[in-house]
Amino acid sequence: MRFRGMIFFLAAVVGLVMLPGRACAATATEVKAERIAVVDTFSYTLPPGKLVKAEALGRVERTLNVTGEVWTLVQIVGLLALGWVARMRDCGVRLGDGVCGLFGRRHAPGAKAHVDPVLLMPGLKSRLTLETNTFPETSTSSKPSTSSKLNTSPKLSGSPKPSTSSKLNTSAKLSASLETSTSSDASSADSSVAQRWVQGFGFAFLVLLAMWVLDLPLGVYAHHVGLSYGLSVQGWGNWLGDRAKVFGLMWAIGGLVVVSVEWVIRRSPRRWWFWLWIPAVGFVLAGVLITPYVIDPMFNTFEPLAKTNPELVTRLEQVVARSGIAIPPERMFLMKASAKSTALNAYVTGFGPSKRVVVWDTTVAKSTPDEIAFIFAHEMGHYAMGHVAEGVGLSCVGLLPLFWLGSCGMRLLLRRYGAAWGIRAQQDWGALVVLGLVLLVASDLSAPVGNAVSRWMEHNADVYGQEAVHGIVGDPRSVGAQSFQVLGEESLDDPAPQPVYEWWFGTHPAIAFRAGFARAYDPWADGEQPKFFVK
Repeated sequence: MRFRGMIFFLAAVVGLVMLPGRACAATATEVKAERIAVVDTFSYTLPPGKLVKAEALGRVERTLNVTGEVWTLVQIVGLLALGWVARMRDCGVRLGDGVCGLFGRRHAPGAKAHVDPVLLMPGLKSRLTLETNTFPETSTSSKPSTSSKLNTSPKLSGSPKPSTSSKLNTSAKLSASLETSTSSDASSADSSVAQRWVQGFGFAFLVLLAMWVLDLPLGVYAHHVGLSYGLSVQGWGNWLGDRAKVFGLMWAIGGLVVVSVEWVIRRSPRRWWFWLWIPAVGFVLAGVLITPYVIDPMFNTFEPLAKTNPELVTRLEQVVARSGIAIPPERMFLMKASAKSTALNAYVTGFGPSKRVVVWDTTVAKSTPDEIAFIFAHEMGHYAMGHVAEGVGLSCVGLLPLFWLGSCGMRLLLRRYGAAWGIRAQQDWGALVVLGLVLLVASDLSAPVGNAVSRWMEHNADVYGQEAVHGIVGDPRSVGAQSFQVLGEESLDDPAPQPVYEWWFGTHPAIAFRAGFARAYDPWADGEQPKFFVK
């Protein structure tokens, strides 16, 4: 208990330090604009035809999102209750045995040689004892095999005082025995490690494939909705190809995670949740770092913004100079989203050397230069305030209590349902699905907290962006409001979304609030004060 308390205290301290203090306190001007935005029903409106479509689309999206969350939980519980997870585990174990059998005979790991000291003592009987302890080669068995001992007691011939040749012969036999044992140990260790990797990736493949197939109907319907409402222009073949790529990535990453988690649990059954958290932080950081280089180009085409829109880059550099931060042109990219979507967007991604600002080509095509400058300034606000680093840091801190809850919940469920599910212990491959179930429930229940932080960051980026374009565009308030009008109209955003749904699932403030705030926020008026820039 003392160990857990200390760890959680340190995590809480780190989390508080990570909070961006400069964005915590709202100015009086900001609060006044927020109050106006809450009741503003005029800054964002839709024509009657689009309003009907936006309201219908909002209902469909809410149904799909909630159904998707519930359906994922039902899938996992169903696979466990029907015994399919146990069958997948057994298939993975047999696959590991079969693959390793193709490349060489399996050896029991853990063999070691023990030499009795009297062996080399003159005048005494000598013996060589070779102890071979056989441990389970898969996580499906929780009890080690019975130790087998091979005792050989060769008698030394001759007089009580052994001759030199007898000593040399005994030493040679001992050396040969030790070399054979060492070679067997190395081969056994290699075989056991290879088995676990094959078993882990095989098990992960079967579980992910089952969930991928079960998710397919909802995915097909969601893509049909996007095509019907004109939000997507992606063909079915290309869409299915993207789904296949997602599955491949999930298997590559998921297999590595499964093998790593199982290894940590076997090494530290009681405190694995802490020891797993340390490499998990490294995985998260590495993922954020390589995503712009490896993951994103698999699904979309990117090119430097200066290559296709040099005049726009010149305009955006004015915004960068206004902010006082350094965003070189080589970190500004254009994403060719029009091949798949009609929606507008821009975002900041990456970490360290991979950090960049990305603008969709649909945004460039459907927005004025002033509106693009405002959208870019919003993303630059994320860049300037370090929201990517803060979001990653807070996520890493949150993993620690999440893993602890996962450990407690997994043990509780295994005690109650493990026998019925065919999963005997937390070292079982199948127990990782139980762990995934607990983590998914905990993540869903904590979603309002994470999404509230996301909305807070997005709102501060709105404030930053509107202040950053002051003096660059003619009227920052009108430009900001019109930007949100175009964004919402192209995406068919409902002007009056369902409040509870937005509180639980919304990662951004409602589009009507954002447009109303932009129109009301004027920190450069007499008696008002900007939040991020000096007046």
